[in-house]
Amino acid sequence: GPRPYGYEGLGELFVFLFFGVVAVTGSYFVQTERLSLEAVALSVPVGLLAAAIIVVNNVRDVDTDRRAGKRTLAVKLGRRRARGLFSVLLGLAFAWTVALALAGAPTVWLLLGLVAAPLGVPLVRTVATRGDGPSLNAALAGSGRLLAVYSVLVSIGLLIS
Repeated sequence: GPRPYGYEGLGELFVFLFFGVVAVTGSYFVQTERLSLEAVALSVPVGLLAAAIIVVNNVRDVDTDRRAGKRTLAVKLGRRRARGLFSVLLGLAFAWTVALALAGAPTVWLLLGLVAAPLGVPLVRTVATRGDGPSLNAALAGSGRLLAVYSVLVSIGLLIS
């Protein structure tokens, strides 16, 4: 459209909402024909990990985006804070998973998703310390893999229950 969300620093928010909450809750609704607060709660870590992918992309592109007049969240925050945001999003995704289990989520088997957490460690390190395109491209791909592995593991946990 005339004012893309990514140009206004809203890309991460919309990715969280549409690739997290809407995708997970919508998929649940299509299969069960009902809405569920549990599905919404389970969508949060998925949305956080999806938003982290956009953060890596925008950290990589912060200089070119700034020159092009794009006001992404990384441009608004600056590279250092955007790198910190990446770490926070990953940490919150896994902390939310633990909180769900402690709060009596449908099953403790969703903790199987935590097995994916070590995949995030080198990503956090790379995003925090590297500024070159190839390294951040690798972190971008790794962030996508992290989301996929986490999602599969949580799905397996839910199927086991």
